[in-house]
Formats: sequence, C-alpha cells, structure tokens
Amino acid sequence: MTNKKIFGVFDDEDNLVSTIRTIRDKGIKISDVVSPYPIHEVFDELKLKTKIPVAAFFYGIFGLLATFGFLYWTSVINYPLVFGGKPQNTLSFVIVIFIMVINITIVLTIVTFFLREKKGPGAKPSIEYPGITDDKYLIVIDVVSDTDVNSVNELLKSGGAIEVTEQ
Repeated sequence: MTNKKIFGVFDDEDNLVSTIRTIRDKGIKISDVVSPYPIHEVFDELKLKTKIPVAAFFYGIFGLLATFGFLYWTSVINYPLVFGGKPQNTLSFVIVIFIMVINITIVLTIVTFFLREKKGPGAKPSIEYPGITDDKYLIVIDVVSDTDVNSVNELLKSGGAIEVTEQ
C-alpha cells in the first residue's frame, strides 16, 4: 500500500493543540501543521526549532557596523565638512544607525525566510486545502497501513476535528 496523507481540520486552537499532544503521545508522527498564524504551543509540542532569531541578531550587528561604517566614511573621511569647530563624528549618528539597524534586520530576515521556505513568485503550495489561510487549522499525518489510517481517523475525530479527509 502506498503512503496516504490524512488531513484533520480544526476550527478551535485548543482542540488542535490537545489533539497534537494526544497523537504525539501515541507515537504517531505528524508531518505538518498549518495555521493562519503562528501558535507557540504547536512549536513546543512538535519540538520545532528555528534559527531565525539568531540570524536576525547577526543581521542587526551587520546593520550596525555597515551603517556606522558608511556614516563615518561619508562624514569624516570622504567628504568632511568642518564648520564651527564641531566634531565630525557626533551623536547625530545614533538616530540614523538605530533606524537603519531595524530596516536592515527586517529586510534580511524576510529574505532569509523566503529563501529558506522556498517561497516567492510562482511558488506552488505544498498543501492545498480550502480555508487553511483564513480560519481553519490543519494537521497533516503520513500513514502507511490501513490500521494506522483507522486509528488516526478516530484520534482526530475524538480530538474535535470538524473534518477528516484522506488523500
């Protein structure tokens, strides 16, 4: 028998998290969970880890160094404007550096996310199901045998799934 995918559709976040907990305790592997927004309990239950915050931290350091280097080069080295005896490297850099660190960090983090997830123009969705980007939550489970299919269907229905489908 070929592998089947079972979709359990939920309309309540609490039912979704408790069903994930139940399925995980039974030793069944969940291949994916789709929700319209991030649910931190799902990350905890599936033991998912991301390195995006670490990457964002390093992007922030890069933004700080790049912005300060650019401002210092333009204001002190390349085109210094000396007037009134004021220093060329002043605290006026702080505001520009603060804003540019935020902008550079956000842009590079978004680019990293899209590259990592292979998203972009023309990308095909890996899971197509009506309503999963609006108000529904979806658990996707890969099963191998018919006995697994029946037990997974029962677990999803008893957990509060409003719909269980097989593909």
